[in-house]
Amino acid sequence: MPLSSPSHLIRRPILAALLVSLACVQAAVPALAATASTASNAQSIMDAMARASAAVVGIKVTAVKEARSARTLGLNRSGSGVVIGSDGLILTIGYLMLEAEQIEITTSAGKTLPAVAVAYDQATGFGLLKPLLPLRGVAPVALGSLQDVNPGEPLMAATGATADGDDGGASLTQLVSKRAFSGTWEYHLDTALFTSPPVSNASKGGVGNHSGAPLFNHKGELMGIGSLFVLDALGDNKRNPGNMFVPIDLLKPILAEMQQSGSSKQSNRPWLGLTSSDQGGSVRVVRVAEGSPADDAGLAPGVVVQAVDGAPVTTLEAFYKKLWAHEAQDDPVKLTVRDSEGVKIIDIKPQNRMLSLKKPAGI
Repeated sequence: MPLSSPSHLIRRPILAALLVSLACVQAAVPALAATASTASNAQSIMDAMARASAAVVGIKVTAVKEARSARTLGLNRSGSGVVIGSDGLILTIGYLMLEAEQIEITTSAGKTLPAVAVAYDQATGFGLLKPLLPLRGVAPVALGSLQDVNPGEPLMAATGATADGDDGGASLTQLVSKRAFSGTWEYHLDTALFTSPPVSNASKGGVGNHSGAPLFNHKGELMGIGSLFVLDALGDNKRNPGNMFVPIDLLKPILAEMQQSGSSKQSNRPWLGLTSSDQGGSVRVVRVAEGSPADDAGLAPGVVVQAVDGAPVTTLEAFYKKLWAHEAQDDPVKLTVRDSEGVKIIDIKPQNRMLSLKKPAGI
């Protein structure tokens, strides 16, 4: 069945191919067939996806030379974001912005503009940017909800264009899991979105840059922001490459607060400076950030954290939540740890992680 195409909205060849795929996939994907059983509905999906893709931007960040985050993120970073405000406000993943010296965005029309950091929320991982010049002709996307999407449903992930000529891309993916996620870097989400296959860029012939990539449903609503590439998207310890997206639901209650203060109250929590894993029913320290509270207290890689303030912990989630239960971010914490010399209790005075970093201009 022939379908017309909103050519005035489609600026990237890869998107045009994707929209055709979305129109055709209804015959193969029951979840989509239920919402696009007619040509007009299929056309509506194509139009919605085109509008969503037009709001996607590429992001390029240069961090200050002495950035502490450069060890894991590098000094030069690139990713994506999406316009969510009529004033040009852009949502992305916050780690791109850490200790940024220079930020620029590139629109889907190929226009590159300088931008400034507005907020970084450590608790969710979201970051907000705003271009220093008006974004003309770019409509903000609508925000969806993880409550309206279930495993098995097709979604679209998009990556932004870059100033060096990469048109960005859009790829079909599928929600495979909604579940809790604990990061090794003192980070936890009670619910995250997992998709597979991973974000890709066909024009580059491989896996795309997931950092800040927006995830859309068939209505063109924003469902989440790309954070990680994962090998077990299903969470069953079997190889199934995909991505973890931070759900947009977490942004809604804190968006105004982030714009006003640069973060959220929930981000004002204790930080130790540990990278840890919880394999085998125990929490093991993998790395200690130089100059962090844990480093100052003498913690070293390889130790097993058995308890926080006397309460046993066997998972990263339990470890973090016990740590964050302290009302003040600098309240002393007692860690019971086991190393080659035996079990001992170490007193640590946590701090706000942002105090250890250079703030991007504007926050």
